Amino acid sequence: MSDAARWKATVYVGGLAPQVTNANVVDAFIPFGEIVEVKLPKPDSSNSGETHKGFAYVEFEDSADAKEAIDNMDQAEFFGRTLKVSQAKAPKSAQEGLGSKTAIWDQEGWLAENAEGEGELQAASGPDPMQGLEDLDVAGPKQQ
Repeated sequence: MSDAARWKATVYVGGLAPQVTNANVVDAFIPFGEIVEVKLPKPDSSNSGETHKGFAYVEFEDSADAKEAIDNMDQAEFFGRTLKVSQAKAPKSAQEGLGSKTAIWDQEGWLAENAEGEGELQAASGPDPMQGLEDLDVAGPKQQ
């Protein structure tokens, strides 16, 4: 299964109570279809008393199952909390976009979109305004 197809078959489940386990999430979503994987991300700090970050990703075998899970489980109550269930979004590349550590003009995607037509831009603006100024070595009029 391609990455794009995998993300279409994955749902985001937010608003999970701290006591929810991986098995609880599987039990709640198995009626909608075959589950490939459930990810319950752990908090970044290891000394935190939390067992997870309060959300999960549930990957289904089929994207139609994911749609059915979204339709049926969004705004449902689970362990005393209201769930927010939606289509998972593919993570953005750390190498692309505004969050990267590379200048935007050094990124291949930006170059591919914006590099074409560079010669046309110069031709459309007319002659080079700096042409003919090579002989000037100082500011101001020439000495007679």
